[in-house]
Amino acid sequence: MDISTVAGLVLLAVGALVVAGTARRRDLSAPLLLVIVGLVLSYVPGVPEYRLNPDVVLLVFLPPLLYSAALDSSYLRLRDTARAVGLLSVGLVLFTTVVIGMVAHLMIPRLPLAAAFALGAIVAPPDAVAAVAIGRRLGLPRRPLTILIGESLFNDATALTAFRVAVGAVVGTGVGLVQAGGAFLYAAGAGVAIGLAIAYAAGLVLRRFTDALVTNGMSLLLPYVAYLAGELTHASGVIAVVIVGLYLGYRMSHYSYGTRLLSNAVWQVADFILESIVFILIGLQLRPIVLGLKGESPARIVTYALVLLLVVVVTRVVWMIPSTYVPRILSKRIRRREPVRPPWRYVVVLSWAGMRGVVSLAAAFALPRDFPERDLLLFVTFVIVIGTLVVQGLSFPWLIRKLGVSNERERYQDDLHEAAAQQAAADAALARLDEMIADGVLAVHEEVVEVLRARTERRALHAWERLGGGTGPEGEETPASLYRRLRREMIDTERDVIIRLRDERRIDDEVLRRMMQELDFEEATLVRD
Repeated sequence: MDISTVAGLVLLAVGALVVAGTARRRDLSAPLLLVIVGLVLSYVPGVPEYRLNPDVVLLVFLPPLLYSAALDSSYLRLRDTARAVGLLSVGLVLFTTVVIGMVAHLMIPRLPLAAAFALGAIVAPPDAVAAVAIGRRLGLPRRPLTILIGESLFNDATALTAFRVAVGAVVGTGVGLVQAGGAFLYAAGAGVAIGLAIAYAAGLVLRRFTDALVTNGMSLLLPYVAYLAGELTHASGVIAVVIVGLYLGYRMSHYSYGTRLLSNAVWQVADFILESIVFILIGLQLRPIVLGLKGESPARIVTYALVLLLVVVVTRVVWMIPSTYVPRILSKRIRRREPVRPPWRYVVVLSWAGMRGVVSLAAAFALPRDFPERDLLLFVTFVIVIGTLVVQGLSFPWLIRKLGVSNERERYQDDLHEAAAQQAAADAALARLDEMIADGVLAVHEEVVEVLRARTERRALHAWERLGGGTGPEGEETPASLYRRLRREMIDTERDVIIRLRDERRIDDEVLRRMMQELDFEEATLVRD
């Protein structure tokens, strides 16, 4: 790699970060602004031509982005929404693959049916990065947000498997429908098994090491280890990565405070850099893709792309409504397990959250060079990705506000649950302090006890205040050292209570993380002192 190539890559990263930083400063959607800037830059003289390398996207960018999203997700909430997530990440992906394939084949007769299904698999999986970012900023309720995240975690595995089957059918290495189904089940099952094995081993190591630099250095490598282990065994590397992230995210509260504090910072920075580069790369593909088109009427090509863009959007809406309500009508078991009927506003919001992303473009670029109508499929994919990002991305905030979908009630409930959990944790910590006093530890340093009591009670009162409920010589250990030791013991007790309350489903993972972060910061201060 020569110096000019390295310089071009550095300039790309710097430019992406500047644009993303500007978007954050002005409270704009960073993914949308990055795509638009990339589109413009692709035609600016002197800007290098950045061709999207599918291997780089699938091996370098995808694993850490999936791992980070899974790490920040809630296993318990995903388990509660497993049926909805499965209907979208598997059912909708296959439905979209078939619908797009049939429409593309009918509209472009020279395109073989298997190649048309390959196009369907390419554009089937939405990328929820932009939708989730907008939803979090505007206060989208927890359930639809969880469904969006869960869909984006697992739909790539379904789409990439369908893509491989369709491409194999075109190039003459395809298998029958039964064998394809078996291959999919093996890929999913083996991916889960590999992910669990790696996650369990990594969890043992992370609990043994308390050095935050070491544990987070290992964490940066884990998504690549899981992805490669899955792909080398012909399993789903995507599912392996997601399982590792979900497992370790669920167990994160059992690791050292330093690991948690540094992990948050590490993965926020990694996400910011990788997502910024990915979205500006999407926009920069316009000129290379257009130059690849030849021998076809531009008006006809654009018509193909726009019609298929419309079909992609409508297909999601058509799937969402019956898949949400029909199973509840037909199954008493589902009604018992999910007594609350999904509000129609949630269905509308999820129906419009189908923005496509870099995985679709990477799959399109991975088509063999001699694939039928490859350049046309690349252009159609690009238009669908850009169209959904711009049209749906720009209108998504308006839709959320128009429907009045808000998590205001959930925020109040979270504050209420946090206050109750904080009170329970404080009571347990004070009881532990009383046990140590009874053992005669504090006969000489009673003032330390009063400081500990006051600080613990103040933390509990602070949580209630959010609800407006009120204000409420040699060899001898020094008082300061004694204070730190006892307070850390009390913090450990508080953590145990908070984790137990999460496991009993009395508080949400989001509340647990917020409370754990407060305790982690306090323990970090104690260690620093």
